[in-house]
Amino acid sequence: MHRSHFPALEVENRTYFNYGGQGVLCGAALESITKNFHHIEQLGCFSNAAGDWMMAEYAATKEAIAQEFQVSANTITLTENTTIGCNIALWAVDWQQGDHLLLSDCEHHGIIASAVQIQKRFGVEIDYFPLSNTRNASSNDKDSTEVVDLLVQHLQPKTRLVMLSHICWNTGQVLPLTAMVKACHEHHVLVAVDAAQSVGVLSLNLGEIAADFYAFTTHKWWCAPLGLGALYIRPEIFDQIEPVFVGWRGLTGKTPIPQWKQDGARFEVASSTYTLYEALRLAIAHANSWGTQQQRYQRICELSQLLWQQLNDLPHIDCVRQVPPESGLVSFQINRDIAKSAITQKSHGLIARQLESEHQVFIRALPEPDCLRASVHYLTTMADLDRLVSIIATLA
Repeated sequence: MHRSHFPALEVENRTYFNYGGQGVLCGAALESITKNFHHIEQLGCFSNAAGDWMMAEYAATKEAIAQEFQVSANTITLTENTTIGCNIALWAVDWQQGDHLLLSDCEHHGIIASAVQIQKRFGVEIDYFPLSNTRNASSNDKDSTEVVDLLVQHLQPKTRLVMLSHICWNTGQVLPLTAMVKACHEHHVLVAVDAAQSVGVLSLNLGEIAADFYAFTTHKWWCAPLGLGALYIRPEIFDQIEPVFVGWRGLTGKTPIPQWKQDGARFEVASSTYTLYEALRLAIAHANSWGTQQQRYQRICELSQLLWQQLNDLPHIDCVRQVPPESGLVSFQINRDIAKSAITQKSHGLIARQLESEHQVFIRALPEPDCLRASVHYLTTMADLDRLVSIIATLA
């Protein structure tokens, strides 16, 4: 019954594995968007009544997000997506020439591009610690310690910020984030997290994790609309960082000298698509009606591990990770030395397109590593897994 509330999942013969790119909207969230656009028109565009309604939506949405992370709403900055949140984190640091910025070698190309611009602007040194070498690490204490030690080995006296992902977008590896943050703070280094693949998957207490910045979008695993994201900023660092974008939402309104708000709004800019905010809250509530975040995570892991095992059993498939996944991302490659059919000799990108056009199987092709990525959600069914595996099996 729960899946029946999602129109995209009711399309006949469609099998959806792209939650790591974009989730599917439940009907209530979809309907609320149209309803709220009409509501503003009825109130009167730019009327006081519309403004009051927007600010109420704004406050309720911050509170809903904060509640999921067990933090205060004052720590939340509303954005449009993960990349904006990561850019705020990267540019909020008072960079000086010769400072050191450390990234993992598994970061999204959008983050790397931002880091390169900072390097050009301020003369900052960029370095990458080889996280890809640990892609088969699990959450056991030994593997977690090795990942933390690898990070610490790459810290330098002038390292100001470490940028990394909580769940790697390409391999699905879950990092021991709390331990990594603790190690960085012991060296007086800030930590910014790309949380695009962890929000809506992991059960999170951001106060305990203590990352300085935690940037995410809501349109992936939370199944909310495109155009909504947020950034958690640890309140203890507010005095160390400066606004990146400047706009009325970050100001107190006092004149003639502008004064910044002392909460997450300080890093916001101007008008947003407030009509989407209720859809996000409905998406969160709908997910919580299925079960707790921890229960949903357990379901995701059970299904992704089943898919990983079934793919591993196919002779012409090589899974990117050699240990069972601890997230919803299952990346795999076609072994072209074994698979000799015409389709398997194509690029993974073309294979993904053909799976969509011929079978209505929605799956992502990634450039690095060169592979296909299936995103397994709590909404995924055993029938979805079986259909994907049976089709992949025919590609040999």
